[in-house]
Amino acid sequence: MEGIGFKILGALLTTILAFVVGMFYGGLNRKITARTQNRVGPPVYQNFIDLVKLQGKRTNIAHGFMGHIAPVLAIIASLTVLMFIPVLHDGLWFRNLTFKGDLIFLLYMMVFGSLGMALGAGQSGNPNSAIGVSRGLAQMVGYEIPFVLALVSLMIQFHTTSIQDLMAYQHETGQWIIFANPFAFLAAILSYLGMFRYSPFDIVGAPAELASGPISEFGGKYLGTMMTSGSIFAFIKLVLMVDIFFGGAGNFGSGFWGVVAGLVELVVKTFIVYMIPVFIGLVSPRFRTEQAIRFFWKWPTAFGVIAILWSVFL
Repeated sequence: MEGIGFKILGALLTTILAFVVGMFYGGLNRKITARTQNRVGPPVYQNFIDLVKLQGKRTNIAHGFMGHIAPVLAIIASLTVLMFIPVLHDGLWFRNLTFKGDLIFLLYMMVFGSLGMALGAGQSGNPNSAIGVSRGLAQMVGYEIPFVLALVSLMIQFHTTSIQDLMAYQHETGQWIIFANPFAFLAAILSYLGMFRYSPFDIVGAPAELASGPISEFGGKYLGTMMTSGSIFAFIKLVLMVDIFFGGAGNFGSGFWGVVAGLVELVVKTFIVYMIPVFIGLVSPRFRTEQAIRFFWKWPTAFGVIAILWSVFL
């Protein structure tokens, strides 16, 4: 029972942590973007205010069953994936439901949220939504290939499909995997540029072209739910990158202050990783769809292939 209690408490704390950090990072991105454009910008907590306002609004627009179910699929997918991401390496609260094949499981589950969104947006009948969905699915095919190659190279090199095993290797040897297989990191981080959909890969919801694309017909609680799901997914992507390539966080014991120190380490590492797509987005113009796909199938895919060769022959 004690084990079940710790797992339930860890799931709740993980959800709260993912929501708060993801929303805060989104607000921070808005603030940094504004300052680089010589604007004051909204406060970093503006996303929390927006979410409260959205949850308090009603909508009279209905687009059928999938229009109602799309935000539900998005939030279910994000929470499901979150439950299988180890937030801290040790301790009882934040290991979550990781198992030996969790990397393969996550490769499948991380696309379900986008597919649910595509079904809901497609039923809205708005051409901007349909165009945004087609762009998003095309771009997803582009960045998923190098990302999968990067993870497969690590599976080959370290003979495991477990995130916990990869974290344990880094803690035991004192060497981060970014140094053990740098080409896998390059393939993964370049794929992340597409996953975060910041410029130059913001072709899905380009406001000046598509009026926010797939979410054009969603408002109120629907939009608030999608906003929450997006924030949690942002946290998931960052923690996954930190766990795999930067040793994860949480090697300070299972006591209260050890957990706090581990969470501080996690926030610092995820913040550094998050700034990579943010800063690239600030200085990059938007790609066209074919340019984005060509980019992912060029350098990131090449680095993924080299990463596999590195794992096999070195």
